[in-house]
Amino acid sequence: MGMSSTPQGAGQGHGVPSRRASHDEVVAEVLREAGARLASYGWILTGSEHAGEELVQAAIVKTFVRKRRLTDVRAAEAYVRAAMRTVHVDGLRRHSTWGRVKSRVVPTQVLADPAEDIGAKDEVSRALATLAPRVRTAIALRYYDDLTVEDVAQAMGLSAGTVKKYLADGRAALAPLLGVADDEPESVPVKGAKR
Repeated sequence: MGMSSTPQGAGQGHGVPSRRASHDEVVAEVLREAGARLASYGWILTGSEHAGEELVQAAIVKTFVRKRRLTDVRAAEAYVRAAMRTVHVDGLRRHSTWGRVKSRVVPTQVLADPAEDIGAKDEVSRALATLAPRVRTAIALRYYDDLTVEDVAQAMGLSAGTVKKYLADGRAALAPLLGVADDEPESVPVKGAKR
């Protein structure tokens, strides 16, 4: 029973089948191949590079803490993205609930988040930073994830009407900042994108 009979890292050389190595390889591949995409998606959802990276880490842990049968990197990435949405929306709900309760428990004092300055590097990041967190989340889920209004509503735990209001508010706020008309079509075909 030498270490050469099992893949590196599988069972610490005790002859354990390579099932764990397969799981670890999928995690490593997801991080290697999709890490930058996931970090970008996290930033779009949160508006902060640091919070986006924390969201990726939380979703990776949530996805891979149990030994799921994810052997395909694309399927694993989709699973992590879904976990990111869930973790982010849950965080918004907790923050909203805490916002209603904290004034009774903690004296009101607002501290500036220095991480917000990191995201203000380009025109889009500055425009997204102007949106309220729920509006930004609705915009990200609708236009970045290409979810339907109904899917966004379900993911955020809101009615479709509320999501439509958030989307309209977001488009109205972003249009002048990005130099586009507010009445442009909702989706614009992207050259080379598969639909």
